[in-house]
Parts: sequence; C-alpha cells; structure tokens
Amino acid sequence: MKNAVSAFLPLVGLTCIWASCARTQPARRHVAAQVTWQEGDVVFRRGTGAVGQAVVVLDGGGPYSHVGIVAFHEGTPMVVHAVPGEPDFDGDPDRVKLDSIDVFYANDRASRGIVMRHADSAAAARAAKVAYQAYERRALFDHDYDDRDTSRLYCTELITFAFDRAGAPLPVNQHEVNLPGVAGAVTFPSDLAACPQLHPIYSF
Repeated sequence: MKNAVSAFLPLVGLTCIWASCARTQPARRHVAAQVTWQEGDVVFRRGTGAVGQAVVVLDGGGPYSHVGIVAFHEGTPMVVHAVPGEPDFDGDPDRVKLDSIDVFYANDRASRGIVMRHADSAAAARAAKVAYQAYERRALFDHDYDDRDTSRLYCTELITFAFDRAGAPLPVNQHEVNLPGVAGAVTFPSDLAACPQLHPIYSF
C-alpha cells in the first residue's frame, strides 16, 4: 500500500526510507530450516521500516504488514510476493518477486512472522503455481490497490488471486480505505490471516 501509506505517514510522524539498490546482504534468521514446507504455505511478516509500521496502523494494529506464498523452485521452497521498494537491480520495477525464505524473513525485513497452512494441500499447491506464473510474467505491483484489475497485484491481492484461480477462494472481510490515491475496499494482512481455511504452523 505504498501510495496509501505515503499519504498516511505524516499523520503518524513517520518518514519512509527504503533501502538503497546497493544494499548489503541481509542477515538471516534461518527460518527455512524450522519448517517442513508445503507449496501454498502463506507467510506473513511485520516489516522493520516506516512503511511496515504505517501499514500496521492502517490495518488497525494488526500484527503483520506483508505476505507472500511458498512455491517450490528447482526443489527449493521460495517465497513469491508482490512488493514495492525492494529492487534486485538498478531500474528494477516494483513487481512480483521470488525470494528465498531466509531473505524474506531477514532481520532487516522482518521483526516477527508467522507461517499459515491451507486446510486443502492440493488447492494450496495449485495456488502456488498460479502465484509463480505471476512471477514468471513479471506482474507489476498494483499501486492503485484495485482488486478488479489482476494484471497488476499488491501483496494480499496476489494471495487471494492465486487461491481464486486455484478454485479455493479465501473469504476475506476487506477494510475500507479513503486516502489520496486509494479509495475503496482493500485486503489487509489481518483480513487474510483471519481466513478460517488458514491455520498457523510456525511463528517467531
């Protein structure tokens, strides 16, 4: 929710500072070794920066600010997520990315996290493939937060889109947002985490 958050930051006295393109290698938590992963596991994190904190405030104090889904790449569990402000190279647009689990949960990106698993493992695996296809087509990040247009995707929209296409839609109660550049119903991380089909399997 980069546009909404940017408009809201002055109200909460925060300054948005994203890491530069020439970032150092982030510290690892080694979360990957703590879980027996399945395709379609949904991974939430609370960001360490100003934007993550502002999303939490906009979300009514929900514990998480970002979310992705696990897909296997050459046998290794990875996180597919739609994220702004984390370029892999100079000129890299905000888009759907593929990161290792330990990069997704690196100390400089996550202060806390939870892994949730869908009750239907087959549906979750199908959703993971849909999300991976969005990564392969380099789908751009949806700065308009418009769920009606799935050519671009924001973080929670990627998850709901993937499960919709997998034939296992997640019932979410969206938040109404009315900020410059964003108006209407938006899915926040807490909306997604409240889905009864998802249950926690690991947290830190």
